[in-house]
Amino acid sequence: MQEVPILSSRQSELDEPEDESRWAPIQLAAAQGSLSQVQRLLAQSVDPNEPAIGYYGQTALQAASCNGHLAVAEMLLAAGADVNAPGGNNGGRSAVVLASGAGYLDIVHLLVSAGADIHCPSHQYMGRTALQAAAEGRHIELLRWLLEQGADVNALAAKTLGRTALQAAALGGHADAVEILIHHKAYVNAPAVRYRGFTALQAAAFGGYSRIVRQLLDAGANVNAQGSYFNGYTALSAAAECGHYEIVRILVDAGADVSMTSGNKKWTAAQIAIFRGQTSVTQIFQEIKLTSSEPPSLMRSKPQVGLNTGM
Repeated sequence: MQEVPILSSRQSELDEPEDESRWAPIQLAAAQGSLSQVQRLLAQSVDPNEPAIGYYGQTALQAASCNGHLAVAEMLLAAGADVNAPGGNNGGRSAVVLASGAGYLDIVHLLVSAGADIHCPSHQYMGRTALQAAAEGRHIELLRWLLEQGADVNALAAKTLGRTALQAAALGGHADAVEILIHHKAYVNAPAVRYRGFTALQAAAFGGYSRIVRQLLDAGANVNAQGSYFNGYTALSAAAECGHYEIVRILVDAGADVSMTSGNKKWTAAQIAIFRGQTSVTQIFQEIKLTSSEPPSLMRSKPQVGLNTGM
């Protein structure tokens, strides 16, 4: 019987597909907040800067920061942890961005005092700046502090699934954060990113947040801004998609163009409402059709794609 050759551990590792859950011992210890374990590993000359592996990996400092382990973060920094190291490929979030998203003000203070860059641009895929992350999580005290430190309220959003600070706050329904950001001159009409993006008004309309819709309209939001190309909406079609009757009314009264199409499917808000079975919203568009002096083409035919397939 032929013996199977025994591969070295290094060769086995190379031959295995990348395992997204593989974390170095020091990263696991930091994530769990085990100060004694981190101390023991550092005493064995383990590198505090073991790189993040895979799409969702984190360095030890990032793991400690996003889980609120202040003492572990302090120990890692003292051992030479890179405060601005990038994270895994999905989001690529540094320690200060992760701590901001989780709302750990004390850790953000620590990281910034150690040289963390709050102005670092967002990673191109699902990335956030520290301010965008704080706005998304509705961490108001931290949001104010970052603004006081000069964080760019209008920093560009990530190319895919990106949100400006105002867009993030609006999508989360955080009216208080929206108010603060508008007060600090947030650009109300920052465009939606091409892939699965929202303007602030589209985000609020999609989420059903009528108070924020009014806030943004009062601040000059463009009711007819183009939506994202991929899975995008105008504000009106976003509200129609989700059946937000009151918001559809608000937007129509504010001058929303019912004939506009959106996204890669190029459907009107009325078509979307019909397709989704949003009967009360559909009635609004039927009333507009009956009372409008425009040609009946404003109400286009019900979309045929998927009607008999359960889509």
